[in-house]
Order: sequence, then C-alpha cells, then structure tokens
Amino acid sequence: MKNISRRTAIKTVLAGSAAMAVSGMEAAAPAKKKKVEKPEPLKGNIRHSVSKWCFGSYPLDEFCEICKNIGIESIELLDPKDWPVVQKHGLTVAMAQGAGLGIDRGFNDPKLHDELVASYEQVIPMVAEAGLTNLICFSGRRNGLTDLQGWENCEKGLKRLMPLAEKHNVVLTMELLNSVGHKDYQCDHTVWGAELCRRVGSPNFKLLYDIYHMQIMEGNIIENIRKYHQYFSHIHTGGSPGRAEIDETQELYYPAIMKAIVETGYKGFVGQEFVPKQEDKIASLEKCIRICDV
Repeated sequence: MKNISRRTAIKTVLAGSAAMAVSGMEAAAPAKKKKVEKPEPLKGNIRHSVSKWCFGSYPLDEFCEICKNIGIESIELLDPKDWPVVQKHGLTVAMAQGAGLGIDRGFNDPKLHDELVASYEQVIPMVAEAGLTNLICFSGRRNGLTDLQGWENCEKGLKRLMPLAEKHNVVLTMELLNSVGHKDYQCDHTVWGAELCRRVGSPNFKLLYDIYHMQIMEGNIIENIRKYHQYFSHIHTGGSPGRAEIDETQELYYPAIMKAIVETGYKGFVGQEFVPKQEDKIASLEKCIRICDV
C-alpha cells in the first residue's frame, strides 16, 4: 500500500516551435515545472507509536509498512506472537502485552497474586529476549477496596515480581484508566498511580499515562505531566470526548501537551490510541502524528 501522503510529481514538457517565427509570432516560453513539496521529516522530539487495535482491519504486515512510511517507530499492545512481525520491518513494540488476567482482574486482589505472578514470570523473560522494555499491567476493579487497601495489595503482588523485572530490565507498566468506561477500575487517578510507584520503590514499575482517560477523570493534563512525569514509562493519546482524532474536534490542544512532555525530558514513546472517525483512517493517523510532532 502506497503512502497516501506522498505526492507524485507530474512533469510537464512543452516544446516551443521555431516554425512560429515564420508567421511572425514569438516562440512560446516553456511552462515552469510544478514544484512538488515532499512531506517534511518528523522532528524527532517525540518518539511515535500507535496502538494496532484502533486499526484492526489492516493486516499487521501491511500496517507495519504504512507506519514505517509515516515515520512511526512502534506498533504496540501486541502479543508475543506478533512481536517478530513488527521487528522484521525495523519497528519495535513500545508497550507489550501477553501477561495477566485483563483489566478487571489485577494486582489489587490478593487472591489473584499467585496466578498473576506465574503469568508475568513467564512473559517477562520473553519481553527481554525480544529486546523490548515495557509490559502492561492493571490494578483491577476496586470492588469495595479503599485506596489504602488497593495500594497495599498491589504493592505486595508487584514486589514479588520486581527482582525478576530488574534482572531482565523489563518495566511493568500499570495503565491509568478512567473508571467510568472501565467501571470501578482502581488506578484511575495520576496521584493514586504515583503513590503506588513510590510504595513499590523500583525503577522497573511505572505508569502508562493515558491522556484520554485522565482528561475524563481529572483534567489538568499539562500540570500533572510536569508533576508526575518521572513515574511514566509510556504515554497514550486520544481525543476527548469519544476517543476520536486529536484535532480541533475535541477539547484538548495536543501541540501544547506534546511541548510540555518534551520540556520534561521524557524519553519514552507517545502512542496514538484514538479510533479514526474519518473514512481515510491512514490519513487520519498521519494527521495526528503531525499534530504531535512538535
């Protein structure tokens, strides 16, 4: 599939005729060639990634080529079987998945700790062997727990995995999600996730700061990025309301958010996780990458 943003040069050749002088007319001047503007390369201040699930209709091989042409370095939220497909195209998987029990059943439930630990113990070495870093995890639903109980339970379960994560240089990354769409999810505010990071006390446990979800729950996006960025290993975008394109149709101004991210010195990836609403989904993706390319 061709890069839809690449324009094809059309060369126009006009030949003047010397015979026109016979009729007393001046020879026609050749028309100027149309100047073709090539897309500017990405600036490189933001490391761009994209969540494959938002573009599910594209075969992964084809989607890799599309992303590579746009300048995207990573396709994320993929299981181990898909990692080699991405890597053969010279891309990476900035946020891996494949361990755990899903969003609703996480580390805040002590009854699940043995099963969760066994799952992550299996996948952490696989992440390292593939040359990847971030592996997603979740708090689980609150189910009546207080904040303190949730912190204590998650801390106990996660600390069982930190020696292995540190050995393999893998970062377990808990996603901040809104608890409206993901009903009753506990890690639903930045301050809650940051306190859990402090309690776990390892550089191998951090947060996935999802701008879309945190706009729903708390707003104040730029200030919270500045305050808590040291706890982030990954960032997600998404238009609010509706998780649509991050353009003028929604309530956040992403160029300012991206500039704030760059100013913090953050070196991780920013993953596009919006669901395209326009018919040309790839044009939509490229547009949103350009919006974030500050």
